[in-house]
Amino acid sequence: MFHSWYNKDTDKAESIETLIKHFEEKGSLDVNANQNEELNFTAEEWKEASEIDKEDILLNYRLAYRAETTVNWCPALGTVLANDEVKDGKSERGGFPVYQKKMMQWSMRISAYSERLLQGLKNLDWPQPLKDSQEYWIGKSQGAQVKFLIDGLESGDSENSNDDQQSTINYIEVFTTRPDTIFGATFMVLAPENPLVETITTDAQKAEVENYIEETSKKTERDRMADVKNVSGAFTGSYAINPFSNEKMPIYISDYVLMGYGTGAVMAVPAHDERDHRFAKKFNLEIKKVVETEEDIQEKSFDSKDSVCVNSDFLNGLHYNEAKALIIDAIEKKGIGHGTTNYRQRDAIFSRQRYWGEPVSYLL
Repeated sequence: MFHSWYNKDTDKAESIETLIKHFEEKGSLDVNANQNEELNFTAEEWKEASEIDKEDILLNYRLAYRAETTVNWCPALGTVLANDEVKDGKSERGGFPVYQKKMMQWSMRISAYSERLLQGLKNLDWPQPLKDSQEYWIGKSQGAQVKFLIDGLESGDSENSNDDQQSTINYIEVFTTRPDTIFGATFMVLAPENPLVETITTDAQKAEVENYIEETSKKTERDRMADVKNVSGAFTGSYAINPFSNEKMPIYISDYVLMGYGTGAVMAVPAHDERDHRFAKKFNLEIKKVVETEEDIQEKSFDSKDSVCVNSDFLNGLHYNEAKALIIDAIEKKGIGHGTTNYRQRDAIFSRQRYWGEPVSYLL
């Protein structure tokens, strides 16, 4: 798996040597691969790169790769723990505190096979409930990737960040399955571990944000997903601009947004999403109806695809499918995003430090 990459054109894994040959002839041009991030370089730049740089580039494509990943870290045990080895923020063995921490980990790019796994379920003679649970785990969803500019943050200029790479980013990118509700997005929420948080947090909000991040680090992702009743968050002090309404949207962080799903950021549409609605009520944020309903959206969210758009400019009167297609087209024409397919399934981390080794045979 280390010596392979996933070619989306052939829909299968191929030898890394075929990718190296492509780089030598065309650079990254026309490479349709499952990868960590989209890279752009010429054949000449590839040839002139050092061996170390070439290996770093190849790690971006290999099926077995190293990358910085958020894990359950137990300082007392000196090891990374699986979710089922953590109970109430402490290690199952010993009862020591466990924190969410970014560390370099070996992973397997099983997400490259998401669509094949999904289609393969059709041919399995399994009970339907089991198929349904597998389909949910893979979690295919279609929507759009959209960029929201950060108000007052110029590209390449940020006094709040010492990271040159972070300081060049002046937008928040989100994946949404409901781009048709974008006119109803009134605030944004980032995962506490999103690297943009350090960049956009103002001096006035720094202490509050850092305290919230510290508290969130004591929870596993499983705990954060399961806790739907308790609403918490912190304001970063910055605002994003809604690309269609041109209104300013306050940017918060909250533990209900996970870095591992989508982009680690959401455009919050509180009128039509339950969690966003609870958050808006907690922090007294605007709730704007953009889907026709008789329900009082100030009291309860209304999420339905069987309705028409309202308060949405050129989308008004359109049903879900029509509105979704039209807004994705508008997003692409503005050059701020594109339609895309996303999967909930994540790459498998296999470098947990256990004396008896990692059981990876089920993947082979």
